[in-house]
Parts: sequence; structure tokens; C-alpha cells
Amino acid sequence: MKLKNKTAIVTGAGKGIGKAVAIALAKAGANILINDFGTDGAAEKTAEAIRELGRKALAVNADISQFEQAKNMVEQAVDQLGGVDILINNAGVSKPSMLVNMAEKDWDLVVNVHLKGIFNTSQAAAKHMKKQNWGRIINVVSTAGLFGTIGQINYASAKAGVIGFTKSAARELGKNGINVNAVCPGVTKTDMTEKLQADEQLCNLYKSRIQLGRFAEIQEIVPIFVFLSSKDAGYITGQVLGVDGGYIG
Repeated sequence: MKLKNKTAIVTGAGKGIGKAVAIALAKAGANILINDFGTDGAAEKTAEAIRELGRKALAVNADISQFEQAKNMVEQAVDQLGGVDILINNAGVSKPSMLVNMAEKDWDLVVNVHLKGIFNTSQAAAKHMKKQNWGRIINVVSTAGLFGTIGQINYASAKAGVIGFTKSAARELGKNGINVNAVCPGVTKTDMTEKLQADEQLCNLYKSRIQLGRFAEIQEIVPIFVFLSSKDAGYITGQVLGVDGGYIG
């Protein structure tokens, strides 16, 4: 197994892509800390699915936009699962609005979760990764961060910031054996995109921009995370990898 004896933290892993990635990493041999920030018990359900695979799993309800909560989450991985080798920064939130109508609190929330949250978790994890001279940090970004988008300027700005963070962190941490990359999924069939999928006109517009002409299934997104987490990706860092059916082109 590619990730035997490794420990991974996956944020936003209560459902959707994050949950699928956490389970895939476990199938590859890793023990997993599942982070989610909610009261519906989704993180624990993911943890239970991972334990059924014979791996260790720990569910942690933490707001990664809060520095101390993010730091404590990483310390729990170290103390209870034996370390932190892989960090998947997937947690996200959406508060859409046009620029002239956007509330300051909605700007702050989205930027804090997507950008500050990645700073918080990555700083805490990198300190441990440096000691072992090995690590993988993988940030989930979006085509919105590359091209912009209408009605989500907070989200697009945060994701553009994450791309800059990824490239800078890769330069800083490479000498310590830590690879930092970003994955840019295309439109994927998840709960988050249900409204888009239900809007025939908007759905057809997006599909017309995708070279494969369809939205992604979750399982088509997952393998890149396993690959980038493994030794096989040892010479890949500072990259933004699109798994988007050709949307970026």
C-alpha cells in the first residue's frame, strides 16, 4: 500500500470530495484525522467508515479559520495518531453575492476559511513535517481562482490567494522534503453543486466550456490526491493540477 504507516489530516471531510479523499487515503494505508465544522456528526461517520477498513481514524470538530483550533487539531493527530505526514486542505464555505451587495462578514468568512485556514493548518503541520524531513501539503483550489467568477468575488479572491500560498510554501519547504501542490477540481457531482445541476440553462453553459462535455464524478477526482500524497509524486511541487475535464484547457 502506497501510504502504509502514514498519517493524514483531511479538512472538510464530513462529506463530498473531502470524505471520498479521506477514505481513498485510508484504502492506500494511511491513518486519518477527519476534520469538519458542524454538528451533524458527518466527521464521525467518515471516521467509522475508515475504521471499518482497519485504519485508525479520529474525528475532530474544529474551525480552521481560528489559529488555536487549527493548531490543536494538528497536535491531536500527532498525539493520538502518531504524527502528521499528509495535509489535505479541503475545507470550504460559500457565501455568494455581487460585489456591490456583499456584506463585509461574508467576505471575511469566506477569506478566513479558505485562505487563513490554510495558513493556520499548514504552519502547524509544516513544523512537524520539517522534523521528519518529509511531508505532503495539498490545497484544493478552483477555476474561480484562475479566471474569476461572477457573484463569488470573495471565493475567487480566496482561491487565487491559495494558489499564491501554494507556490510560495513550495519554495520555502522544498529543502525540508515537503512537497506543496494544489488540485483544481472541475464541477463535480456533489451536494454543493445540486442547484447548478438542477438549472438546465446554467448546467448546459458550464458543460459547453468543458472539453469532455460533462461534470465529474467524485471518484474521478480522488486518485490525484492519493498520487500526490505518495512517494511516486516526490518530484512534483509548486504545481496547480487541474482535474476538470479540460475546463482550464
